[in-house]
Amino acid sequence: MTDEIDQLLIAALMDDSRLSLKALAQVSGLSAPSVGERLRKLEERGVIRGYTLEIDPKAFGYLLQAIVRVRPLPGRLHEVERLIQSIPEFTECDKITGDDCFVARLCVRDMEQLDALLDRLNGQAETNTAIVKKTPVKRRLPPMT
Repeated sequence: MTDEIDQLLIAALMDDSRLSLKALAQVSGLSAPSVGERLRKLEERGVIRGYTLEIDPKAFGYLLQAIVRVRPLPGRLHEVERLIQSIPEFTECDKITGDDCFVARLCVRDMEQLDALLDRLNGQAETNTAIVKKTPVKRRLPPMT
């Protein structure tokens, strides 16, 4: 379990993963060495798995994002999973229950690229695609309490 100070440190790092130990100490009321020790323990326990960087795909020319529901044809589940993993424009993918087996996020430069990438799945799976208009909730933590 985590206590209130751990949760405060995690929340601060979620807002800015580059915060220094000194800044985290000011936020938490602990000393910098104490913060360092807490973070080390959170890492050892697997609570903190890494520190990340958020990039805007538009800065690299990826103007569209799509959510793609993928339903592999019979006997093609593992082949489709490997294919999705091999296409770098698929930036996230979850294996799910229900009629579809995968829900994936895809970043593309334009509709032509979207069509070309989805064509690679053709013959292996059925797809259902929605273009992302806006992301009102960015990736975030569930409540920690």
